[in-house]
Amino acid sequence: MPVTVLLVDDEPLVRAGLRAVLEAQPGIEVVGEAADGAAVIPLVRQLRPDVVAMDVRMPLMDGIEATRAVLRTVPEPPKILVVTTFEDDEHVYEALRAGADGFLLKRARPAEIVHAVRLVAEGESLLFPASVRRLAARYGDGDRPARAVLERARLTEREAEVLRLMSRGLSNAEIAARLVVGAETVKSHVSAVLAKLGARDRTQAVIAAYESGFVEPG
Repeated sequence: MPVTVLLVDDEPLVRAGLRAVLEAQPGIEVVGEAADGAAVIPLVRQLRPDVVAMDVRMPLMDGIEATRAVLRTVPEPPKILVVTTFEDDEHVYEALRAGADGFLLKRARPAEIVHAVRLVAEGESLLFPASVRRLAARYGDGDRPARAVLERARLTEREAEVLRLMSRGLSNAEIAARLVVGAETVKSHVSAVLAKLGARDRTQAVIAAYESGFVEPG
């Protein structure tokens, strides 16, 4: 089955460029387009895309509100990949907080765009650790509820270690190599961390780690 994608951007040229890049790849199908976040929910319900590539800044409903709306109202929601011009945009951080699975720069190379879509479709989060650290340092707030969430989670020592490595952007395979354990063991630890934090995915767990002060963003 191909990975299906919904493109949401108020610039027709951006949508056309993303469509051209993605449809040139085997196993990826663009199933629809929208010019504003307000159109996302009905299209998601109709088309059931695997991934929504969503502009973060749009005139009627921006990508943050659209992300919140999709995750709040759509059963089994798609993965959401925020598309942005500037990686240090506060809107990007708010979108990640809202539940987006990662972000993609509009200036990214075609291979990077395809990789991002495939990665989030497979359930892996798309994180750029240096960028997330900068965003957390600039816009994060250690007084937010994330601090209480981490305290209540009562992570084991190994789970805490896995969360720190996740926050550095390491994949399961890289974490396994670092800890000298099997990949399935790491997968189990990651699942436990997500469950204890009530996190939808790795991105949300990492945001919580920075927000709470568990991992220093500097």
